[in-house]
Formats: sequence, structure tokens, C-alpha cells
Amino acid sequence: MAEPLLSATGLIKRFGGLVATDNVSIDVRPGEIHALIGPNGAGKTTLVSQLTGNLRPDTGTIHFAGRDITHLPMHARVRLGLARSFQITSVLREFTALDNVALAVQAHAGHSFRFLADTRRDESLRAPARRGLEAVGLPARANTPASALSHGEQRQLEIAMALAGDPKLLLLDEPMAGMGVEESQRMIGFLQGLKDRRGMLLIEHDMDAVFQLADRITVLVYGRAIASGTPAEIRANAEVRQAYLGEGDA
Repeated sequence: MAEPLLSATGLIKRFGGLVATDNVSIDVRPGEIHALIGPNGAGKTTLVSQLTGNLRPDTGTIHFAGRDITHLPMHARVRLGLARSFQITSVLREFTALDNVALAVQAHAGHSFRFLADTRRDESLRAPARRGLEAVGLPARANTPASALSHGEQRQLEIAMALAGDPKLLLLDEPMAGMGVEESQRMIGFLQGLKDRRGMLLIEHDMDAVFQLADRITVLVYGRAIASGTPAEIRANAEVRQAYLGEGDA
């Protein structure tokens, strides 16, 4: 079995008297999709914020690609290859899809933002941006303003921007949010095509998508990981059915 790409052990985060993450341990292996599910207020966002460096845990350790990153700032984790799709940059709706990805390539290359005209002339930025759009299935939309893209296409564009730094691990926060059935199925197919090249930690409320995509699932309830296992194991877990999947006897 491959060594975990990301491994968090015993994470505890308190906000006053509230324990937002209660001794949570989770790992993501190379080339797998590990889904993190749970009701609103379960602590999912707090956990991911600790993994990305936006919050520092009170207790516990985080290792990424064999390195202890517990005390590294967010930008240093991004440099190591840890990307949270919606935190990399925001979609600039008035600019084209290609412009958006080119700006993300520029940012990941370590340059301060220059004028947009520079990204429109610089082939060292445009070429990888075109490859990014191709990777997410949007090459035909390169010259389309982001505002004219469908909601699903905008989510794909955000992922293309996150991929600009060629990350080892993607943290995806509800990529299917707000999508219709057809757009969700397209996103599921797209994410399935990405998984062999990098690990993914997926936060998602769409259980159909979770059970189609995930190799493993961890369930958070009130800040505590109550179960972790394969989709079949999670479906069969009585505590999960009662606490989250709504299949309890009472």
C-alpha cells in the first residue's frame, strides 16, 4: 500500500469552549479520492483550514509528501504542491477563461501580478494555460469571458486555475454545489479522469457524487471522525446511517 501523500494525526482545534475538530486523523494516498462528509457544523471547513495552513491546530501534526508541515504557512504549503481550489485565486468574470488560467500560472510561477497585457503576450504563460483548459475539458472556451460560462464550466475553470501550479494534492470544497444533474455528471467524469495523476480530498454534500467518486470516505460529526473506510463500509456502518445518512431506526 502506498505511503500517504497527506497525513494528519490527532488534530484538535478549539474556539473557546467549542471543540471544532476533536482528535481527528485522516490521510490521502497518491492517486485516490478521499471524501470528507458530514452535516453542516461538523467541522469539515475547520479541518481543511488546518490542512491548508489557514488555521493552526492546537494539538496534532500534519505531514505532506514526507515533510512535517504543521507549522508551515499557507503559501509554503502551496509551493510544496498542496492546492485548495477556491483559495488559489478567484475567477475574474470579465476576463476570458484563458486569461484567468494564465494569471494563475503567473502567480504560481512566483511573479507578482503584472499587467494583464503581459499575460496576453507571454507565451510562457499562455501555453500552460491552454494545457490547463484542455485538462479540464474547456479548450473550446478559451476565448469566452468567464461570465458567459455555465456554472459547471466556471467550477471547471477554478480547478484549471488550481492545477496551474501542478499540485500533488487537490482539496476540493463542494465542486458540485449548485449544479444540475447533467453538470454534476460531467464534473464527476472529469474528476475521475484526474485521480490517477494526483490525490484529492473532496468535501461534498452530494452523496451520489461521493459514492461514485470516493475510494475512501471519512465522516465527521460534531468535530469527531465517527467512521472512515471504503464506500461499502460507510454504507454498512450503523452509526453513520443514524448520524448522517438519515437511515436510523428512529
